[in-house]
Amino acid sequence: MDQSPPDLLRRSQPDFRWDAVPVHPYKEDQVDANGAPVFKTISRQTLFNDPALACDLRYFEMEADGYSTLERHEHAHAVMVFRGHGHCLLGSEIRPIGPHDLISIPAWTWHQFRATAGQSMGFLCMVNRIRDKPQIPTAAELAEIAADPAVARFLTGAPLPASPSVT
Repeated sequence: MDQSPPDLLRRSQPDFRWDAVPVHPYKEDQVDANGAPVFKTISRQTLFNDPALACDLRYFEMEADGYSTLERHEHAHAVMVFRGHGHCLLGSEIRPIGPHDLISIPAWTWHQFRATAGQSMGFLCMVNRIRDKPQIPTAAELAEIAADPAVARFLTGAPLPASPSVT
């Protein structure tokens, strides 16, 4: 059976798109333990998903005020902010992030990314090719995570300072 070889070069296109790389919704519609959406205005592109590699490289793009799912999982992953500015929650710390910042997410660490600077934010994410499914917090876990007033503000989308002093 003839199969065409994979494209070894996929050229970049305007608006952070690439040849032969479809844009997908971030995830299926999900709600948290309180019935609220777990993400907002974010898309996903899988740039590399080759069986010869042990990882996938994905590009996520969120519109201004968009956010990823608050989640944790067994696998670690690595993120590089590609464009825009925002904040990320890593465990109980909120960090301002911007272009070319590198974020390491350890296993079982609650994390979320938010485009908080009034502009779109895009990031590359490298994950194990074979990985577990993310877990979203239960109502009790969400209450525990949000017990810190700064984290509660972050989770509600309230404005945050852009300085490195955000913790």
